[in-house]
Amino acid sequence: MALAAGVLFTSCTEKKADVNPLLAEWNTPFGIPPFEEIKLEHYMPAYLQAMEVHMSEIDAIVNNTEAPDFDNTIVAYDNSGALLSKISPVFSSLNSVNANPEVLALAKELSPLTSKHFNEISLNAGLFLRVKAVHDMKDSLNLNEEQMRLLTEMYKGFVRSGAELAEDKKEELKLINSEISALQLAFGQNLLAETNGFKLVIDNEADLAGLSEALKTAAAKSGEKDSVYNGKWVFGLDNPSIIPFLQQSEKRELRKEILNAYLNRCNNNNEYDNKEVIAKLVNLRLQRANILGFESFADYQLESRMAKTPAAVYNLLNQLWKPALASAKRELADMDLVVKENGDKIDKLEAYDWRFYFEKAMASKFNLSDDQLRPYFMIDNVRDGIFYVANSLYGITFTQVENVPLPHSEATAFECKDADGTHLGILFMDMFARPGAKRGGAWCGGFRSQVYKDGERVAPLVTIVGNFTRPAGDKPALLSTDEVETFFHEFGHALASLLKDVRYYGVGGMTRDFVELPSQIMEHWAFEPQVLKVYAKHYETGEVIPQELIDKMEKAGKYGQGFATTEYLAASFLDMDFHILKTIPENLDVLKFEESSMNKLGLISQIPPRYRSTYFSHTFGGGYTAGYYSYIWAEVLDSDAYQAFVETGDIFNKEVAAKFRKEVLARAGQDEAMKLYVNFRGNEPGIDALLKNRGLK
Repeated sequence: MALAAGVLFTSCTEKKADVNPLLAEWNTPFGIPPFEEIKLEHYMPAYLQAMEVHMSEIDAIVNNTEAPDFDNTIVAYDNSGALLSKISPVFSSLNSVNANPEVLALAKELSPLTSKHFNEISLNAGLFLRVKAVHDMKDSLNLNEEQMRLLTEMYKGFVRSGAELAEDKKEELKLINSEISALQLAFGQNLLAETNGFKLVIDNEADLAGLSEALKTAAAKSGEKDSVYNGKWVFGLDNPSIIPFLQQSEKRELRKEILNAYLNRCNNNNEYDNKEVIAKLVNLRLQRANILGFESFADYQLESRMAKTPAAVYNLLNQLWKPALASAKRELADMDLVVKENGDKIDKLEAYDWRFYFEKAMASKFNLSDDQLRPYFMIDNVRDGIFYVANSLYGITFTQVENVPLPHSEATAFECKDADGTHLGILFMDMFARPGAKRGGAWCGGFRSQVYKDGERVAPLVTIVGNFTRPAGDKPALLSTDEVETFFHEFGHALASLLKDVRYYGVGGMTRDFVELPSQIMEHWAFEPQVLKVYAKHYETGEVIPQELIDKMEKAGKYGQGFATTEYLAASFLDMDFHILKTIPENLDVLKFEESSMNKLGLISQIPPRYRSTYFSHTFGGGYTAGYYSYIWAEVLDSDAYQAFVETGDIFNKEVAAKFRKEVLARAGQDEAMKLYVNFRGNEPGIDALLKNRGLK
């Protein structure tokens, strides 16, 4: 929608230096945000003005004297807030990839303002009445399938946000929403501080026993960043540091120290402790669900997802738990055997022993280790392999573009073109860890969504962010197999954004338990032999990965799935257990609740859940609340979907790829997720392909 009349951003007499770049036209290549021009002081005035413009757009809809119809109400609302949607992803990116105390403080200031703004809109009685009026006559309107989906989803969104509540309940809900928003932000900021706050400092070279040269070099570089640690080796809690340390270090007490620090993040009874934050969040979420007519927060969340009910989620998790735990126990027995064979004096293996002895068990059973594979997974080669897969499936190409604004100095940008040369979008990549500045994990986001404006396709601006191993010494960045898989995964999300082809913003998103299908299906190609032979080349010699190593990878491919599946499922159960509560104890003891949840499962002590409560940002930071199960739910889909390619005898079958693009990637949220899937596959999936894929059958 055009900006409200009378809103004047900048006077033509103003100097360029006085113009807020967030509010000016972005005359940049591809309309990329002018990142280098934007300063921290630009955000607050830009947000305030964008929210004012957005509200004026809403007022224009509400006060329209014409009878409500699809264009003047539904389309107008769908297009509203364009300026705010343009600004907010830029700050969100900064807050995630390059935070500092000033950025974090601004995020705290903005949180209640934006929460209040969106509450006022979602609970606007006049706006809802117009949306409802159009919805009530939907059967008499000549709407196509996408338009009908937009209308019904918009109406449901208002109802689920409380639009039908009495005024006193609306005010109560606004307060609850604001508190939830603030607590989720606090949770994430506490986690960032705690993750950055711990350093394992080694000053005795003998304590580096077992560590690779690359890891020692990286730790020495970390020490150089602070004069206090100069000449020492510093290890942190970011994955590129702690995971290889746990895999390699021969010093059991040091493994124990660093893992205990990792597992107890935000559980140290200090200013960054998250236990009280969690107790308040769980309580407020239940209150929110109750006000909206649901018995539990999980009931509320799942109503609009594929799963629909908590029972359906638990049914899937329970089917997988028994074979996963049995597999994990077999892996533990293998490690016990290694301990005996080595003559190590350990009565009982602990959590901080698992990765160390698993590497030894893997080497013993398959003569394979992560260190053997890393030289073949140079990050640029992996990226080229990903581009090769995308091109082989969909005919699309990626070309690096220079002299464009970048969201961070370490980011790179690529133009994506369709097979016919049509511009599809821009993809940014920012892949290396920056402890203390970048939040943990890997994700795919964006600065602009695909949509149509005045009949023309608006191309998306997509970004992939990781926390991968950096180059060390004279070696380039060499990835672990986990990092390779993560790279393919996040690229799958990027493809879903780049190949989306929807007319309206409101149907551009997939439901939470469907959105992981595009990402997880990409993982299937990562280690296929014919794909490895394209990109897995030794970083020094250029030699293609030998068939012998590929054979070992295939044999060992399912090994370790007991641990991986069990730790994941444990966290999924924990997330659900918190959010199926129908009453909350007055003083909820978060740690006791977690312990009870895990004991009920029979989780073995050597495997903690992938995310313990106090650093479980997927659920307590928002995003995957009562939704962490989504990864395994989507894996049922992706395992079955990949079989569509395998069954043809060609994992790059063009017809299957075209159908997947047309029915799933392009359509996004244009219909119910299962309907889209069945349109592609012909039937609903069972779990057999997943069990086989994980070696649990």
